[in-house]
Amino acid sequence: MCGIAGLWTPAGHDQDTPRHAEAMADQLEHRGPDGRGFHFDPANGLAMAHTRLSIIGLNAGDQPLHGRSDDGTGGLVASVNGEFYDYKRLRGLLRTDGFQFSTRSDSEIALKLYAKHGLDFVEHLRGEFAFALFDEERQPLILVRDRFGIRPLFVHHGPRGVIWGSEIKALLAHPDVPRDVCPRAQLHQMMQVMVPGMTLYQGIEAVKPGTMLIIEKAGDSVSVREERYWDANFPREGEHDIKSDDDHIEAVRAALVESITFRLEADVPVACYLSGGIDSCSILGMAAAIQQSPVKAFTISFDDARYDEAHIATEMAQMAGADQDILKLKAEDLYGSNFENAIRYSERTFYNTLGVAKMLMSKHVREVGYKVVITGEGSDELFGGYAQFKADLFLHDPEYAATPAAQEMRERNALFSGSVLAEEAISHPAFEDVMGFTPSWIQPWMLTLERVKPLLSEEFKAKLGDYDPIAAIAHSLDPAMLEGRHVLDKVQYSWIKTMLEGQILNWGGDRVDMANSLESRPAFLDHHVAELAMRIPPQVRVRGGVEKWVVREAMKHVLPRVLYEREKFAFMAPPAHTDAKKTAEIDKLIARWLSPERLAAKGLFDPAKLGAAIADYRASDDHAQNTRMDIILNHAIGLHAVEELLV
Repeated sequence: MCGIAGLWTPAGHDQDTPRHAEAMADQLEHRGPDGRGFHFDPANGLAMAHTRLSIIGLNAGDQPLHGRSDDGTGGLVASVNGEFYDYKRLRGLLRTDGFQFSTRSDSEIALKLYAKHGLDFVEHLRGEFAFALFDEERQPLILVRDRFGIRPLFVHHGPRGVIWGSEIKALLAHPDVPRDVCPRAQLHQMMQVMVPGMTLYQGIEAVKPGTMLIIEKAGDSVSVREERYWDANFPREGEHDIKSDDDHIEAVRAALVESITFRLEADVPVACYLSGGIDSCSILGMAAAIQQSPVKAFTISFDDARYDEAHIATEMAQMAGADQDILKLKAEDLYGSNFENAIRYSERTFYNTLGVAKMLMSKHVREVGYKVVITGEGSDELFGGYAQFKADLFLHDPEYAATPAAQEMRERNALFSGSVLAEEAISHPAFEDVMGFTPSWIQPWMLTLERVKPLLSEEFKAKLGDYDPIAAIAHSLDPAMLEGRHVLDKVQYSWIKTMLEGQILNWGGDRVDMANSLESRPAFLDHHVAELAMRIPPQVRVRGGVEKWVVREAMKHVLPRVLYEREKFAFMAPPAHTDAKKTAEIDKLIARWLSPERLAAKGLFDPAKLGAAIADYRASDDHAQNTRMDIILNHAIGLHAVEELLV
């Protein structure tokens, strides 16, 4: 796990290029505190920077990596962030083809696979990664991001060439990268959902998941071609794998055993994150069985029993014989400078302080001596775990529509009304056109947008013109991946392409973990597991009203009964309005970042209208509406703070 950055200016470097590369690396120190390396090629106008977090090959994995002239990889240089799994088998195969290795690092296989397969080399890579590879002879620069976007990668294409980095702040450290904020991106962050590839800054894009950029010389500048090498391709209706339940269950179990086994491999100790959900508990149970020794398990505990799952996590830890470490978080822990730091490292806003809690957990994990954790992200996305997904099944699939499960689910999840579940149905013609319905997962954010619009300043609304953020999100989805698919597959695909990368894997994953130099490995997002899950029929993923049915059955032998029988419960931190201490803490942030003077200077909100909305919120006892206002305030604080925090 590392940080990468670089620039390619074919017209040549200027004398300040080494200093600029150093400045970019400085911004990625937290991603790689164990070492740094540079590659400067003035003749080709190339500079690469790498900051290293040593996980595999602790004393022999310095980067950037260079090819060997005696095995045909001479003239190749790469800078890699992440992990390639199954690399030992691949090294063995490559050695039989005459390739030589100079390190024990898994990263080196990228050079050899490219030399052997050309651009098809990405098909052979398994893991979580983002990297840059330059071919000096053929002259393409290739930027690659893993299939789900677990590892971040950003790029700026300017008149002189391209500049890239693991985080936006690394790009902003280079003087050729503009700092102009995009009003459309600000609007998207106010409603939580981003368009794939969009960032807060104009001219800085995120490399999309499952995509590589092939960058070639074009005179004194470059041309950029985007090529998608992988997508979440669900089968058409009627084309899912037809097997017995037992066969599906055993296939899921075997795939997860392999994925977790790979992710336990490291030259440093590996721990697990453990909440009270099936996913992290399954990971812990399987890791303990595979390792056949106690596993260190880290659990977050909130000071509000309605949101706290620590007691269930403890039952799982005891069953697995794990060494559990519980981090207890109070109201004041989730706001103040911790809230601001989470914004700085996430480089975007967030609707809930869960990201702050996870950042504090990653700090604690590092303080007790761990660099790597295995996590449960991705199971809900692949096996139909979210209440929003079930809501669409109950509405649009005749097999589920007649059951009483929909109303029962809504009653059990009333706590999350106003956040992940909409308190009223809302639709949009763009989604109706693209998907045939408006998915339940986006409806709460559409309601958030409707509440935000009246609070915006006339100046900001003029910048937006007639821009429709909901239509932009809908039209970013590939119709070919939706046509002829089952309703569950459609909602899972639309979530995977938007919220998984933009939220779950950002301020709920890599960005807040790597804030403290901690590598997180989401075992469910191994693409072999994912491709298996997508082929499983919807009625096996969700059986009756039971979400992730096939995962429950596959993991039944390692789960406590209370967890095996438990419905999915959204893992989030208590919103600010839920007790007086949290309200007092968010009020301090409001006073700092949303003062009338700051509001007027930034120009996003009408100060009087936002002030009146805050006053109404403080006087209200409507849980759903107050939850939605908590969301708006979190985003508003973030948008007024983020530019200053990224300096």
